[in-house]
Amino acid sequence: MPRFAANLTLLFHEQPFLDRFAAAAKAGFKGVEYLFPYPWTADELAARLKQFELEQVLFNLPPGDWEAGERGIACLPDRVEEFREGVFEALEYARALACPRINCLAGLKPESLPADIAFDTLVDNLRFAADILAAEGIILTVEAINSRVDMPGFFLDSSALAMSVIKAAGRENLFLQYDLYHMQIMEGDLCRSLSRLCPHIGHIQFADNPGRHEPGTGEIHFDHVFRHIDSLEYDGWVSAEYRPRTDTASSLGWFQPAI
Repeated sequence: MPRFAANLTLLFHEQPFLDRFAAAAKAGFKGVEYLFPYPWTADELAARLKQFELEQVLFNLPPGDWEAGERGIACLPDRVEEFREGVFEALEYARALACPRINCLAGLKPESLPADIAFDTLVDNLRFAADILAAEGIILTVEAINSRVDMPGFFLDSSALAMSVIKAAGRENLFLQYDLYHMQIMEGDLCRSLSRLCPHIGHIQFADNPGRHEPGTGEIHFDHVFRHIDSLEYDGWVSAEYRPRTDTASSLGWFQPAI
């Protein structure tokens, strides 16, 4: 089975955030991710990782004002300075947490912003971030997110567009974050896409569709998909980024064979 990690933003939600590290370790996970580390000090997070022998596998660059509805600022030409400041903030956390990869959220494209300007801005920002992170041996990923259900207006909403950005940026440490849930909504044909994109994938996430719940609650045949990932030359993490339909413990039936 793949190397599974737990997304602590969504899983073990029954507990305060800092207690979720212990819960993930107890459940058998060896790796964790979460959307953002910034509300906590790096020392607090590093202590939890060390105490429970967990690996920090990924977190996101600062997204702008998340609570106000922003979902990344990397495609916005009037936020470039803020984006670059966020890269350095993320780097400090990555150093402290020994995190080998950071994800970039492209953001919502305003209707008034021409797509070519958003594209060029994103490419320039990815080049900047990738160059800074490469000096530290850190991988940068960029994610395609569905614009039909979860994030209407999100600029990168297909694997094809994400790959166009990656190729235009032209950085060796820039990879695709492939989310099975989002790409099932936008594209389907997951196994064929995984095979085609595997050399460019730096991280995988999953949830079932519809509902964004645990495997077995929707239409994705996860036993087949996980076996297919095993058949590929992919040695990264596969992160559970779903909303448990009830409690987290009850949602982990899919995970038991992988422990």
